[in-house]
Amino acid sequence: MTMFRVISIKRLKWGILGVAAALGLIATFGSSGAAMLAEKTERDLPIYCVDKTEKVCSLTFDAAWGNEDTQQLIDILGEHNIKATFFVVGEWVEKYPESVKALSDAGHEVMNHSATHPHMTELSVDQMKQEVQSCNEKIAAVTGKEPVLFRPPFGDYNDTVVSTLRDMGMYTIQWDVDSLDWKDPPASDIVSRVCSKAQNGSIILFHNAATNTPEALPGVIDGLMEQGFSFLPVSELIYTDNYYMDHTGKQICEDATTEGSAS
Repeated sequence: MTMFRVISIKRLKWGILGVAAALGLIATFGSSGAAMLAEKTERDLPIYCVDKTEKVCSLTFDAAWGNEDTQQLIDILGEHNIKATFFVVGEWVEKYPESVKALSDAGHEVMNHSATHPHMTELSVDQMKQEVQSCNEKIAAVTGKEPVLFRPPFGDYNDTVVSTLRDMGMYTIQWDVDSLDWKDPPASDIVSRVCSKAQNGSIILFHNAATNTPEALPGVIDGLMEQGFSFLPVSELIYTDNYYMDHTGKQICEDATTEGSAS
């Protein structure tokens, strides 16, 4: 279940220092300094969304606990010819290998959500690597494909998590639109929330075992399509090189001619 990140004292300290540096930048360079601050960030951020001129977004589903609705989600996505990205926990792969194979066989991406769903920021670098590698191996054993994307459990990350995953050749993925399906709101509320918040390059968060997600998903898809959106799995949405991250976690291509795919 998605939870808010707990901000540590250490991160708070660096945040205060970052604000001071930002104020110094603006004081020194005026409006141009503010523009520079808005464009890039020195923090090691995961990808929350992607800067896109076209109306395209990604549907993502976290799978950590139950498995009641996975096949229904596959069927709904198949009816609309949409490929999504499922971030799965290694323990979930062990319990439901047939569902993992069904996802992969249907053309959906099966990516890494850790082995045991811990708070990654509480782990050592070696423990982080063990969590990720163990899950990668379990997914690859079922699908034949090595994951290249990672979503931290609880959305909990810090610079070390992101840099460690990069060292492993993986991209850390968050979201900019939370359906809040894990709170079990009515399906109509999920549809309204997602369709009102989605933007070009959005990464949208759902869960595979949330009570009302199967009921809401067709309305979400229809509502976004009516707005002109098309859908890509995350590996085809993001840039893999020649990019930078702004302070919001938006991935921005430095070369407009560059096309990236992490798969």
